[in-house]
Amino acid sequence: MPPLKSYQNEFNDGCRNGKDSPTDAGATCSDTSAASDVGPSSNIISAQRCKPSPYCSGQYPFKMLENLNQLRGETRFCDVDIVAGGTTYAAHRVVLSAASAYFEAMFRPELGLNEVNQKTVILHTIDGEILNILLDFIYTGRCEITQTNVQELLAAADMLQLHEVVDGCCEFLCRELHASNALGILRFSEAHHCEALTKSALNFVHANFPAITEEDEFLDTPQTLLSQLLTSELLRVDSESQVFQAALRWIKHDVTQRRCYVFEILSLVRLALVPVKVIDQALRDCRDMSVKVALRSICRDIASKRGQLVPLRVCPRELAKKNIYIIGGSRRETSTTWNPEDDIFDTVAKFDIFRREWNETAPMEIGRILPGVAALNGKIYVVGGERGAQILANGEVYDPQNDCWLPIAPMVVPRCEFGLCALGNSLLAVGGWIGDDIGDSIECYHSEENVWQIIGNLPEPRFSMGVVSFEGLIYIVGGCTTSTRYLPNLVSYNPVTQEWECLARMQVPRCQMGVAILDRYLYVVGGNSSSQGVLSSVERYSFDENKWSSVYPMSIPRAIPAVAAADGLLYVAGGEQPCEATFYRAQVTISAVECYDPLTDNWKSCPDLPVSRSEAGAVVV
Repeated sequence: MPPLKSYQNEFNDGCRNGKDSPTDAGATCSDTSAASDVGPSSNIISAQRCKPSPYCSGQYPFKMLENLNQLRGETRFCDVDIVAGGTTYAAHRVVLSAASAYFEAMFRPELGLNEVNQKTVILHTIDGEILNILLDFIYTGRCEITQTNVQELLAAADMLQLHEVVDGCCEFLCRELHASNALGILRFSEAHHCEALTKSALNFVHANFPAITEEDEFLDTPQTLLSQLLTSELLRVDSESQVFQAALRWIKHDVTQRRCYVFEILSLVRLALVPVKVIDQALRDCRDMSVKVALRSICRDIASKRGQLVPLRVCPRELAKKNIYIIGGSRRETSTTWNPEDDIFDTVAKFDIFRREWNETAPMEIGRILPGVAALNGKIYVVGGERGAQILANGEVYDPQNDCWLPIAPMVVPRCEFGLCALGNSLLAVGGWIGDDIGDSIECYHSEENVWQIIGNLPEPRFSMGVVSFEGLIYIVGGCTTSTRYLPNLVSYNPVTQEWECLARMQVPRCQMGVAILDRYLYVVGGNSSSQGVLSSVERYSFDENKWSSVYPMSIPRAIPAVAAADGLLYVAGGEQPCEATFYRAQVTISAVECYDPLTDNWKSCPDLPVSRSEAGAVVV
């Protein structure tokens, strides 16, 4: 070995010529050189400080796996045969043990398992093709997950303790969540202790409970899981009637086996919030005597206000849709001098439908008239609209839990008097005024990416229409085009196939009306028509029958009202109506609010808006 000093000099030279930063390396080495006169121990310390970083090849692990997989393919150095489904696969014990704790325990000598000395190991519970996919993953880090193999793959990967494959399957199933499979995925994830997937599936079930209860999968739900769901505060329902009808549907599906659960299941429904007429109708429709007896007993208990069978003092579920938000808009009253800038609202009025009282929430960043308003994933999105002479493209999102607004990406096209609706995890903006012209574009907002994208066009430009989404389709009704001021048309649009379909026409052509969906009907409320002016009439479209019918009219005519459906009722707030001034006929805003009950075909008055307004958006959260 050379003397210590020579070694130190070699090290310093290597440091100066190495791959480290020239400035850092030079400074360190020169300090070391100066310190070398002090003594040997100082040299050693300085040399350690100048130690270079270890070399690392990013490609080496991939090359290693590739070579191991090639050896497996050629059956070279393979020391075990794994048999599944009658098919034999050659492999290396050390590779399997490094990848899987299951195989590591199987082949560990000190555990004394039979497989330690066996050339062939049979896995009885795994399909051969599934094992082949998992072996490919062990040797390559890649596997193809599909709708066909995901459940078997997750179960087998869970057994073999290949956690990366389990995570990949869980992510795949999260993306596949739908009303038709969410309960099955929830049960499957619980059986395999996949906590993240269980949480995602349960959140999906809570958020989409009404749609899920319409699926066949719901009818096979175990009683324990149904009870767990019915006790939850997190069910996002329009009304407790939906919970009641879901519970009855589950009981009736196998009434022989489930009649013993009638009182237990119905006690979890907040029946004091369900209209008596809904329970009476269920009683008339019921064919099983034991269920009839239970329903009659519950009706008598509620009517007598004893509360022995069902609690009478109950609150709506925490996430039940119980608040109506009236957002933006404008005010024009005869008692004031109208200033367009001063009377454009940035405020938001919130109506609690159970307490029947109005409150104000945090205001928007800017005031807007005729904006697009929609609820998505428990939050309220407001985009576009008009302020003064400017048509807006920007938008903001409101979080009811934190009572705050945040900006979102602007639309591709500024627009007002357009339609905005939620579909899946996206928003769709349709038509509207786009400056000096009428727009025909459709753009989609992807909430996760915070990006707008043009996805199609209307058959012809249209504004001042009603736009809603229902069961995967977009419905566009009424409004104005370049050639026709008042349209009776109803069309549907499939965003997947981009196909349009003309449906039954309204009885009264109209624009500037309010629209909402209630109990599989599209309601069209008020608006303007060529022959009748401002309308009080209301008509509804049956999605099931492709047919329009009239319902009882509102107490007063309204154009551009705010309309929303909540707890089985249709609410109409504000709007504008004609007013005879001294020298002219004007449109003035109103503060009156009324609600329609489809069970009685009647309207009832509700507490007025704090301030009259029209051209506002309405949404229920």
